[in-house]
Amino acid sequence: MRRRTAAHAGTFYPADMQEIKKYFNAFEEAQTEKPDIVPRAMIVPHAGYIYSGLTAESAYRTLITSDVKRAIVIGPSHRIAFRGMSVSLYDTYETPLGNLPIDTAYANRVLQTYHLDFEPKMHQEHSTEVQMPFLKYFAPKIQVIEMVYGDFSPHTLSKIITDLLNDPDNLIVISTDLSHFYTEKEATQLDSICLKAIEELNPERLHQGCQACGKIGIEAILISAKALGLQSKILDYRTSAWVTNDKLNVVGYASTVFY
Repeated sequence: MRRRTAAHAGTFYPADMQEIKKYFNAFEEAQTEKPDIVPRAMIVPHAGYIYSGLTAESAYRTLITSDVKRAIVIGPSHRIAFRGMSVSLYDTYETPLGNLPIDTAYANRVLQTYHLDFEPKMHQEHSTEVQMPFLKYFAPKIQVIEMVYGDFSPHTLSKIITDLLNDPDNLIVISTDLSHFYTEKEATQLDSICLKAIEELNPERLHQGCQACGKIGIEAILISAKALGLQSKILDYRTSAWVTNDKLNVVGYASTVFY
């Protein structure tokens, strides 16, 4: 059995089960609204939990009322530049809370249907890995599929997402941070373009200045959501300044659910 080892435990998030549960408990205590949406898809950030974990948790806690069986986690490659998309064919995914099963049969069908590849070196990616402990915590019986993209058409990705969402057992997780390393004022202005596009389900607006690292994924889910008649709800937006108090050099984070 091939296991996708947690490459970023101890850096982006705690490697210890009890320590990561402390994070989740703190996030839960900080939330003011109870989830009342059963999501078909979500957009979540992928920074260290101390920075963006609360924002991500606001989306993942909606899974409490969901009986979804499979999460397809889609994120951009940060470490290796490549063309295309890699679909993980490992058997399990390691997390501090226990292993998540990977639906390898389903992943194989996706890979073959859309002529994708499995490149193991692409799957040391943090944008997808940081999502897995959230899924294990809020949906402990869920199966996962990890998809990492490089230079890839958002329209092609949207076709894949739309097909996947035609299966009610599937949840799509789009991983992205927003603007990087601007002042707080500049970041909120740039990020407002991304957020307005998400709010309006208007992928064209993204090209007016949205600087999300996972803009391909955002554009793809917006095209799919519009085609499928889904609605979007932005649950949280903040920058890293809420933790660091450094307003001269921030990263933006947002969480959204589609239902």
